[in-house]
Amino acid sequence: MSVVLELNGVSKKYGAITVADDLTYKLAQGEALGVIGPNGAGKTSMFNLITGTSRADRGRVVLNGQDVTRHSAAKRCRAGVARSFQVPQPFSGMTVFENTLVAATHGTQGKQAEANRHCLEVLELTGLIDKANHISGKLTLLGRKRLELARALCARPKVLLLDEIAGGLTEKECHDLVETINTIRKTGLSVIWIEHIVHALLSVVDRLIVIDFGKKIAEGDPRETMASQAVQEIYMGVDANA
Repeated sequence: MSVVLELNGVSKKYGAITVADDLTYKLAQGEALGVIGPNGAGKTSMFNLITGTSRADRGRVVLNGQDVTRHSAAKRCRAGVARSFQVPQPFSGMTVFENTLVAATHGTQGKQAEANRHCLEVLELTGLIDKANHISGKLTLLGRKRLELARALCARPKVLLLDEIAGGLTEKECHDLVETINTIRKTGLSVIWIEHIVHALLSVVDRLIVIDFGKKIAEGDPRETMASQAVQEIYMGVDANA
């Protein structure tokens, strides 16, 4: 498979605090990569470095073979990187359709008629088509999460970054969202998903990496990685000598 995204020695500090420490990995076309780690481990900071809202102190971010390390967030979005955020913040006074249209037109600068069609397709894919004309501020939490996902997809990404999109959902809602993400995966989109709800993550991802203090401490098969001693000690809080 071809590589769509590569982080090569990416590092970032804010004063004495290291949020990314020599992060290196590749994401293949159509692959889903899971990311876990304790709170404050640098997971969201990694997304900021991929999207360009933060600039790396060292290392390279490569998208589809092009070094985008010094590109702006807007240029990276147009090149194919889109993300969701932990706390959905739609334009609450606008309809669901209008929210997605903002992403479709401004994220990709597409033509209006084409953008309209694409938004409707995405709303169908994400289970929001029956809510297209609803005011987004009145959606349930699951509806807002779906809208966050839809807005990212409307930017026509090649790499989709999901930041704790299952957080706060009930078990059934989480299951429904996992089904939606697995449906999206069938389109061949590459995904990186940060999540604390591990069983949801393991239902989707092909590979797992674990981050602590900005450094990758484990990588590999999701279930084997979760069972490793390093992950049990650092992420799960289990004493190695217990």
